[in-house]
Amino acid sequence: MNRINETFINKKNILSIYFTAGFPKLQDTMTIIKELDNSGVDMIEIGLPFSDPLADGPTIQESSTIALSNGMNTNILFEQMKDLRSVTELPVIIMGYLNPIIQFGIEEFCLKCKECQIDGLIIPDLPVDIYHDQYQSIFKKYNLQNMFLITPQTSEERIRFIDEISEGFIYMVSSFSTTGAQEIFGDETVNYFKRINKMNLKAPLLVGFGISNQETCRVATENSDGVIIGSAYINSLKSGGIKATKKFIEDLR
Repeated sequence: MNRINETFINKKNILSIYFTAGFPKLQDTMTIIKELDNSGVDMIEIGLPFSDPLADGPTIQESSTIALSNGMNTNILFEQMKDLRSVTELPVIIMGYLNPIIQFGIEEFCLKCKECQIDGLIIPDLPVDIYHDQYQSIFKKYNLQNMFLITPQTSEERIRFIDEISEGFIYMVSSFSTTGAQEIFGDETVNYFKRINKMNLKAPLLVGFGISNQETCRVATENSDGVIIGSAYINSLKSGGIKATKKFIEDLR
């Protein structure tokens, strides 16, 4: 069984942490993964930096720019993660944009993920229809799960289709905007969480975009299976370095 599925079976209130590969320094990837594992997170999401990250807010965009200037690229990331399973048994997901993955080669990218024992991918600009028609068989061949994003504007019909073909979780974007931390969720966002929860989808739901503290975690997990935190952790890396990870996670719990 894929580690992602095992996690949702065995745990509640999942905490998934995102960081950008190659940030703050090029060789920090495995150190951050080890520190997140030691800090008690449930899932790790690694961002493959890209020059035009449309779904990302200023914080993650800046981290991508720094990572690229540090020399991070797809080949280096896979080289860094060849010994991933000597460091963690947590589910590890790569988040990347479609263009560099296509340039690398879809099947070659999936093969490298399997060799590194990556569990899944999040590709924000990969349309679900194209995935279903062209790539799903390749992902299954390499035991990779592909997670799709939904927003408050996603139609029920589209959500049902995403749920039908999903084998991992659904990434529930808290608002129709880019990533970025916020202190509280308004009534409109909370009602959106409740509406999706009432759909009784078969796939688990993780809420991302805007999760930054105990309060936003609490509100999100009341109507989902957990949260994904990115920008707030990037800010923690900027201000306190990798050594501040454990305190950052403790404050969220």
